[in-house]
Amino acid sequence: MMPFPISEATAIRYPGPPPAACDVVVIGGGVVGVMTAWFLAERGLKVTLCEKGRIAGEQSSRNWGWIRQQGRDPGELPIMIEARRIWESLAQEFGDAIGYRRTGVMYLANTQKDVAGFEAWMDHARAHGLDTRMMTSAEVGGMLSGAKADWPGGIFTPSDARGEPWIAVPALAGGAVARGVTIVENCAVRALDRAAGRVAGVVTEQGRIACDQVVLAGGAWSSLFARAEGVLFPQLAVLASVAATEPMPEIYPGAAVDSHFAFRRRLDGGYTIAPGAAHDFFLGPDAFRAFPYYLPVLKNDWRSTTFRAAAPKGFPDAWSTPRRWSADGPSPFERMRVLNPAPNMATIGRVQDAFGEAFPALGRPRLKAAWAGMIDTMPDVVPVIDLVAALPGLTIATGMSGHGFGIGPGIGRVVADLVAGNAVGHDLTRFRLSRFTDGSKIAPGPSL
Repeated sequence: MMPFPISEATAIRYPGPPPAACDVVVIGGGVVGVMTAWFLAERGLKVTLCEKGRIAGEQSSRNWGWIRQQGRDPGELPIMIEARRIWESLAQEFGDAIGYRRTGVMYLANTQKDVAGFEAWMDHARAHGLDTRMMTSAEVGGMLSGAKADWPGGIFTPSDARGEPWIAVPALAGGAVARGVTIVENCAVRALDRAAGRVAGVVTEQGRIACDQVVLAGGAWSSLFARAEGVLFPQLAVLASVAATEPMPEIYPGAAVDSHFAFRRRLDGGYTIAPGAAHDFFLGPDAFRAFPYYLPVLKNDWRSTTFRAAAPKGFPDAWSTPRRWSADGPSPFERMRVLNPAPNMATIGRVQDAFGEAFPALGRPRLKAAWAGMIDTMPDVVPVIDLVAALPGLTIATGMSGHGFGIGPGIGRVVADLVAGNAVGHDLTRFRLSRFTDGSKIAPGPSL
């Protein structure tokens, strides 16, 4: 199995060079960018995907590896249901190369308030015909081998699944190439090229690519790139710490989470573990600009955030990161090929403690590796998926808010049809770019 996560030390598989012209350039080699390119190629378009570092080098190889319908925002849920069906077909094509297993996802209640929240979300599960069900405390204990923790109940979706991010997304990139996509790693897009007020191409560090359409799927870097092009939206990034345990006896084959810790079984016999909600946030100029948009989230859940004074040099919202640059010289995207933050080991230590307390027969898990990723997030915890009216030819697909790995194939299919001018099959109103400027109330939906 490939070492995790993917980083700048990972060998370049797609060195280029890029073509002089194509129909669509996709910026960003995460799961959303890869699957958008995949579906665009299936629609007969000539596609080039430019990745400044490595395919899946950032959050797409650093996430928990959950493929869940459970707990989704109602606006995301129909796309996620489609995404799970796509994962099933991908598993048939790739087999164990993506590590897909339909093993279910379980949320564990720490309080009766949690139970009430789960019961409220059941209305959305029923409306969409999901196999989600509530669980009693005894049922939870019966599914988790050796559990000592006294959870008062839970919610469980058997059809939810898991995958191995660090092997899945590179495998999907190979599938996209087999469908005709040109991928170029270590090739930052510095700027858009425009003619007559619309997209006419992109300027990369390896030269210009003429095209009529560009999809911005740059994850934590998207808002920095867009701001330089005059397109503003309040995307920020939070640091999420994750670890992989050594192989250990199976307590549950799927994924589960409570307020203190989360875990997912891996193919190598270990578990991926992470805090249930805790994350770190670096204060920077974009954070202060976007502060009013994030007030509702902060009021509801500020205790789960550890605030840090400043982002490390080169990060998207670092104080020293330029907001303007020349297309003729190096951009911020070349100065940091892969965003590879250090994990918060104190947070990981608390996760180990919580896991050991919940499963005393196993004890405090030994770690094989620990890492962190920067999650691109939005104030209402749902993405932007939209054509940019002020700049024809530009489409934005970003701000997946920690949901990108599982929903990525569904988002890719939707974005491809949006770009191609086809019916997308879903209501994208919730994800429109204009919600930040049209006076709409910005608030998270009833998700878990």
